[in-house]
Amino acid sequence: MDARLNLFAPGTAKALKHFTSAGKALEDSTLSTATQELVKLRASQINGCGFCTDMHTKEAAHAGESSVRLNLVAAWREATVFTDAERAALELTEQGTRIADAAGGVTDEAWANAAKHYDEEQLGALVSLIALINAFNRLNVIVQQPAGDYQIGQFG
Repeated sequence: MDARLNLFAPGTAKALKHFTSAGKALEDSTLSTATQELVKLRASQINGCGFCTDMHTKEAAHAGESSVRLNLVAAWREATVFTDAERAALELTEQGTRIADAAGGVTDEAWANAAKHYDEEQLGALVSLIALINAFNRLNVIVQQPAGDYQIGQFG
């Protein structure tokens, strides 16, 4: 199976370079790597992005995330393996990803809960990360980017 479009071709690579730069800036934020990977994985699951689900599962495992936690991300509400802060980030991720499904967008309750656990810099990184992974998911879903062959650190 091949993607409909090569996202690394000259016409699209220029824009993708800026997406990647934004991702690097967020990786360097004070938001923990574990939280970042959980957020990217959950948004990718919701959006049906196989490529990003594959990528972030492998990257999280490589960073030391347990298989139990990775396997339970989709059912985080019922799982006991996530911290209160991670649960707040996952809730914000779900609401931020499913904006079209909710007339009011992200609820005040979800925002307040996230704000209890993260400072302003971390909240900014979290919101930006949710927006960015949703953009990456949409790129990959639109072009039907194949999943399964991602290698750790493939994109530097």
